[in-house]
Amino acid sequence: MNTMNEIFGEVIYSYTRKQAIDDGHLIDVSELAIEAGFRIPVAVTRAAWADCVEWGEADSRRQTYQDEAGRLWDVLWMAMNAARRGAGAQRLVFQLYRVPRGGHGVRPRLVKLVLHMGPGDNGDPVITILLPGED
Repeated sequence: MNTMNEIFGEVIYSYTRKQAIDDGHLIDVSELAIEAGFRIPVAVTRAAWADCVEWGEADSRRQTYQDEAGRLWDVLWMAMNAARRGAGAQRLVFQLYRVPRGGHGVRPRLVKLVLHMGPGDNGDPVITILLPGED
């Protein structure tokens, strides 16, 4: 049987999931994801985090009181519901309402996110939550 190296040649460069987490391009949210019902590691892209999770005291004073833990829980809960409905799918689009950050608005807006399940650094299954167009 042919190995990947025999077919494609040697890998020139690879960027691992662990490196992406260490560099801050992915945020590991596995601990809270377990509480939401996930059984495999979950990470959120920096862009999805900035749009749907990130929230500070200045945002609460300017807009409405929220916190990152609650916003992250909303993302994970909706992702888990999508995963249950689409069991076995590698890529699922799901929606949730969140107050956009950085303005003065307090009205929640609908946003779409993508749940992608694929192999991790060692071939084990992992989930990444990202914005559409990031994949």
